[in-house]
Amino acid sequence: MENEVRQVNDIVWREDLYPRFEPNPTAIQRYADDIELLPPIEVNQNNELIDGYHRWTAHKKANVETIHVIVTTTNSDRHFAKLAMRRNKRHGVSISNDEKKSWLLKWYTGLDEAEKAELAEDLGVSLRSVKRWTSRKDKDLKHERNRKIADMWLACYTEQEIAEVVGLTKQAVSVITTECQKDDTWHKFDILSRYQEPDWSPPLYNVWKQQTKSNTTSHFGNSEASFVDRLLYLYTNPFDIVVDPFSGGGSTIDVCKNRLRRYWASDRLPIVERRDIRQWDILEGPPPLHKRWQDVSLLYLDPPYWKQAEGQYSTDGEDLANMSLADFYTCLCSFIGDCASKMRSGSHIALLMQPTQWKNEDKIIEDHIQKIVEFIGSGLRLEIRISCPYESQQCTAQQVEWAKINKQLLVLTRELVVWEVL
Repeated sequence: MENEVRQVNDIVWREDLYPRFEPNPTAIQRYADDIELLPPIEVNQNNELIDGYHRWTAHKKANVETIHVIVTTTNSDRHFAKLAMRRNKRHGVSISNDEKKSWLLKWYTGLDEAEKAELAEDLGVSLRSVKRWTSRKDKDLKHERNRKIADMWLACYTEQEIAEVVGLTKQAVSVITTECQKDDTWHKFDILSRYQEPDWSPPLYNVWKQQTKSNTTSHFGNSEASFVDRLLYLYTNPFDIVVDPFSGGGSTIDVCKNRLRRYWASDRLPIVERRDIRQWDILEGPPPLHKRWQDVSLLYLDPPYWKQAEGQYSTDGEDLANMSLADFYTCLCSFIGDCASKMRSGSHIALLMQPTQWKNEDKIIEDHIQKIVEFIGSGLRLEIRISCPYESQQCTAQQVEWAKINKQLLVLTRELVVWEVL
């Protein structure tokens, strides 16, 4: 610490960090009458007042231009605030209990007995007072922490990963995730998770029409949320894991959260506005869920539809949309087979895709679903093929004119094929 002389008007009072509510006019007047007897005030390297508000104000009242200061380096706002409180406890005009409580609740990070003891010492109050003042915040912080744990668990983070984020042991996280499934953490979602809301209409046929997009995000090739919702209804239960390695705009995540399904969502090039989408390329193989693959009920695939998405995501030759047709089939079928080998019997794999026509050479229809069904080997049983037609309005005037001239039909159908893992 250094003892220096500074300009009174250069001193900065950080009202947001200083522990005091209101100044004491009587003390300021008394100090102004005895300026020459006052000890130095304390500031940090930025001339911000750590201790001596009444002495500094007295100098301003007495129209004194300079003031003696002790300079103490602070490394953060929290460090600054703790020093201010400690200095006030030792000397000067003491702050009230209300001011102490307000300061405590501002800087208390919560749920740590050692921190409470340290803060009690800083404030010059009993540990019992600190516990009483923080009891409500402890409850709120615990709820917030458990909500964070629950959200991360739904997003398929491991208990060890969650523990490192929230500052608990892996065992403590395990207890909380188990309790979350039983208590009211997700109570408001219970009806939704079981598809019991009054306006829910279950799918009955293998033709799924969707007049307008139900997605909340816009992204090239973004999956139709209503299709994902129906798949969850048919093939999953609450807290089952859903894997989507082509997450796009994140519609699968939104539906899974709403229906209380755990999810592992990734993309080769995640969009920046969705931090809940991991980065993963299927060329690296199945996502690293390890033992949790046995909890996966549904692998949902809505990949780039080959040339229909060419250049939309990247110019990289390892992008599915930019590959040769043979490599496209090899990569996608290998990925499906490798994932199936990790999934439990009775789980399902769903693939949504449209035939390529307009962007193909000579407009020849390439039926991707048919080829993939033929390529898929043992270990999977074809359960259902669902037609998901587009609206005719998606065709351009140029395409319609071509169809008329060449007496050709334009492909408006997508197919959603579902396999059961044997």
